[in-house]
Amino acid sequence: MNYQQTLDYLYKALPMFHRVGAAAYKPDLSNTIKICNRLGNPQQYIKCIHIAGTNGKGSVSNMFASVLQEAGYRTGLYTSPHLKDFRERIRIDGKMISKKYICSFVEKYQRDFEKIQPSFFEMTVGLAFQYFHEKKVDIAVIETGLGGRLDSTNVITPLISVITNIGYDHMNLLGNTLSKIAKEKAGIIKKDIPVILGEEKKETINIFRSTASKQHAPLYIASKNYKATVSPDSDSKKKELLIADIYLNKKLRYKKLNMDLTGHYQLKNCCTVLQSMEVLKEFLPVSEKHIRKGLSNVALNTGFEGRWQILSKKPLTIADTGHNIDGIKEVVLMLKKQKYKKLHFVLGMVNDKDISSILKLLPQNAYYYFCKAAIPRGLDTDILYEKAVQHKLKGAVFSSVNNALKAAKENAGINDLIFIGGSTFTVAEVV
Repeated sequence: MNYQQTLDYLYKALPMFHRVGAAAYKPDLSNTIKICNRLGNPQQYIKCIHIAGTNGKGSVSNMFASVLQEAGYRTGLYTSPHLKDFRERIRIDGKMISKKYICSFVEKYQRDFEKIQPSFFEMTVGLAFQYFHEKKVDIAVIETGLGGRLDSTNVITPLISVITNIGYDHMNLLGNTLSKIAKEKAGIIKKDIPVILGEEKKETINIFRSTASKQHAPLYIASKNYKATVSPDSDSKKKELLIADIYLNKKLRYKKLNMDLTGHYQLKNCCTVLQSMEVLKEFLPVSEKHIRKGLSNVALNTGFEGRWQILSKKPLTIADTGHNIDGIKEVVLMLKKQKYKKLHFVLGMVNDKDISSILKLLPQNAYYYFCKAAIPRGLDTDILYEKAVQHKLKGAVFSSVNNALKAAKENAGINDLIFIGGSTFTVAEVV
């Protein structure tokens, strides 16, 4: 099979969460263990960083990879979902896995897949472990898919475990309270392995303290030690960068740290990375120069897209993949910081989110272009429109994401703002 035939086979033969949702979720590690055993357990031979969390784990993973690349380490990066190309999920030093490697891997293990019947994600985890092992990476940054305890990636023994934050998402699979979700995320905490928690929440902190204590895992809380503010000395010529002052224990540690991921919510993610790097230096020394260069070149080094990404200037057009309650709250805060005459909001969502709780957060002074991403999980536009009207949102329905964006561009003046979001898959069709 050629590459396209191989992908078509995988999409057809293996259930894929980002397309069909909960039906593809396998709530145990048995299939992953079978795949890893068949491959010779490559995950045992690679040094890893394991990253979980409700929001921010993609940004944190890519920040890590960029800094480690700048420090000269051959760095594997496994993330999900992809935006445009399946190969985005598996990279070494920013370069996507080759089509040839994927084809040969699937051809070699196709019969095993048909016996084991893994999900698409389980297969991809095995592929990533094998690729990183064969290509002899110095370090692999591994992002969880859902949860942590039963996530397919949770067969590794990392150098450090990182949990960015806890919020409401995938409640149908992980639990409908923050404490239940936290217990699932805390499942990546391993015996004697340091764990870094990005944000402290009163509803969940005792769960992480208790789990870390039982596992004798040193616990570090980034938000207690690091604080980040937008620098008052920001250079007006550097509009493409977020410039931050970072404080460690209330003392200025990094003055005018340049970040190319410019959403202000990245300040928290940056603090998580800096705290993690402080712990990681015992295993992988990284200098301040590498940190500064890595954080200012994340998109360039790793190919990361879709986080407060500016697509064009006149009118200003921005896309962001924030898609759950906490993510949308951050988006709305960022929109309030922008200057514009009128807001045009291209909105598409998936059908397994808490739709009403998200819609009530959205600005009522915008005009909405309701659309559906081209995946089975996409929320029907008529349902989206009906629910949006209940929350006093005004707009019209469009047959596709691109048609919605086209209409927004036709209607927007040069001083207006066009925003595209609501789902990773809505953004994927325009970046």
